[in-house]
Amino acid sequence: MMPLASSRAAMRADFLSRSGWGSARAEPLAGDASTRSYERLQLGGAKALLMNAPPAAEGAACPEDATPEERRALGYNALARLAGPNLHAFTSIAEALRRSGLSAPEIYAADAKAGFALIEDFGDALYARAIPAGADEKSLYAAAVEALLHLCKAHPSVEASADYAMLTYDRKALEAEVALFVEWYWPFRKGGRPNSSLEAEYFAAWAPVLDALSKPSGLVLRDYHAENLFWLPGREGARRTGIIDFQDGLIGAAAYDLVSLLEDARRDVPEDLAAGMIERYCGGARDLGPFDEAGFRRDYAILAAQRNAKILGIFARLVQRDRKPRYESLLPRVEAHFRRDLARPALAPLRAFFAAHFPDLAA
Repeated sequence: MMPLASSRAAMRADFLSRSGWGSARAEPLAGDASTRSYERLQLGGAKALLMNAPPAAEGAACPEDATPEERRALGYNALARLAGPNLHAFTSIAEALRRSGLSAPEIYAADAKAGFALIEDFGDALYARAIPAGADEKSLYAAAVEALLHLCKAHPSVEASADYAMLTYDRKALEAEVALFVEWYWPFRKGGRPNSSLEAEYFAAWAPVLDALSKPSGLVLRDYHAENLFWLPGREGARRTGIIDFQDGLIGAAAYDLVSLLEDARRDVPEDLAAGMIERYCGGARDLGPFDEAGFRRDYAILAAQRNAKILGIFARLVQRDRKPRYESLLPRVEAHFRRDLARPALAPLRAFFAAHFPDLAA
């Protein structure tokens, strides 16, 4: 082993020993686009997951009181208000979700400084696997919507501490994410970045769209889709959906997580199913009390375009910078989402820009 890898292995062994799992059998799990990795552990009849989140593998998270200039100096994680290397974000949000009655992993042990956590293992029934294996797609998506409605009703509060405080999904974070389109997707498609006047035109086109968003009001998990949801039919109600990968959660607009679920970058969600789930969410939200459905649907349209612009940039970056060519095969699906997003009335100011510079995305 290289010295750094050897040191990390020693830290892992020490953490497991201190947690009582030093003699557990370990099986690596397939990774994703993040810097975290996971192992499935078995110790006698007990099982758990080891989360390995090296603190030095990502840029700094956003300090609670950081100015825009300070966030820019710290890098993308601070601009977009991602958790970065702060494991306290995962453990704090997990506890808040569990207290509210949702199925987030139980935390058995954690060492945030070292970047390790021992968490509950939900098994293998990811939505993305369970549905192709025969689970009823409509039932699973209905359960995922039920969990979102429960989240809205419970309105969980994530306790602030010296190590972590929940932030808002502010305008700076939204703009940092759509900037990924011009930083990575534009060069991927056209061979170079746009000039400064075109970049200014791009952000000017986004401005009236983002101005129309509702104010941040509740916990948004940010990556609520079939690769991060588990089907747990042995549980009841909203707890039937197991939720992971929520450490980047912020206080934002409720429509964001429904967008993540229904405009999935990695699997096709039938349009009639997606439309039915939007109706289901709106019906459930009306039952909870006063609900601005027109505002919610406007937010859904805006955040769908914002999220897909970000994903186009991220996937292009993964292909070009990180040498992960498999993400290129996902781009056509996200482009199709974005094309439908731009056709919605709330996106009219943005559609004109794309009609001029990416006509295939505005078709």
